[in-house]
Amino acid sequence: MFEINPGLIIWTCVTFILLVIVLGKYAWKPMMGMISKREDQIRDALTQAEKARAEAAEMMRKNEQNIARAEAEYQKIIREGKALAEKLKDEIVAKAQQQAEQELARAEEEIQRNIEAAKQQLRTEVADLAIRAAEKILEENLDAQKQKKLIDSVIDKLPKN
Repeated sequence: MFEINPGLIIWTCVTFILLVIVLGKYAWKPMMGMISKREDQIRDALTQAEKARAEAAEMMRKNEQNIARAEAEYQKIIREGKALAEKLKDEIVAKAQQQAEQELARAEEEIQRNIEAAKQQLRTEVADLAIRAAEKILEENLDAQKQKKLIDSVIDKLPKN
């Protein structure tokens, strides 16, 4: 068992070298090619994963910008809506005030017309009374004192303001 046999050593070395050559040619190269191919696939997968992560980060950044823009637009719309509502309110109040002033002016004009009509009617009645008083004076030949009493009674019958 512990004997050294030079022929066996040579054949073992030759067999080993042939085995290494055959394995190198038929097994080692395909295995190394497969390993290299697998390394390339892993490297590509890592590159694609990094690219996908970068794209996702960019999409998140864009989404945040879009959300911020939408929020700003929302706030702008709210401000514009409030301003429009305030403007409409002011316009409605102004229109109501204008209508109230027009109604007041119409009422004042109506009152003025009624006053003028009443004055005209009063003038007519005073003229009629004066004519009647003159008729009575002419019918009766009165002295100055009776005339004064008659005129005073006609004036007392006039409406007072």
